[in-house]
This record gives sequence, structure tokens and C-alpha cells, in this order.
Amino acid sequence: KVLHNRYYGKTMRNAVRKLRATTDKAEASAMYPGIVKMLDKLAKTNVIHKNKAGNLKSKLAIYINKLA
Repeated sequence: KVLHNRYYGKTMRNAVRKLRATTDKAEASAMYPGIVKMLDKLAKTNVIHKNKAGNLKSKLAIYINKLA
């Protein structure tokens, strides 16, 4: 169970990192829904806190909107 949660937590962090490294707005916009789905699922199963999921979604949305 712990390894399972750690795996999904790490996968989520890598996905977020990958989106933040993207400089293309279209590509980032395409990745965003999948990452949001992942964050919501992890928050629902208490792997991460729901507020953390919300904060990450908000920050990523702001980042995508700032891309030219």
C-alpha cells in the first residue's frame, strides 16, 4: 500500500514537473486535463491532501495562461 501510494505520488510529481518544463502553450493545454484528473484521483484516495491538489491545479492553470 505504501509503495503503491509512493509510486502514484512520484508519477504525479513527474507529470507536474513535465508540464512546468513545457514552453509550448498548446502542448501544455493538452497535458493539463490528464494531470487534473490524476490530482483529483489522488486527492480522493487521500494520497495527497485535497487542498494540495487544488493549489497545484491553480498554479498550473496560471502557468499555462502566462505562456505566450
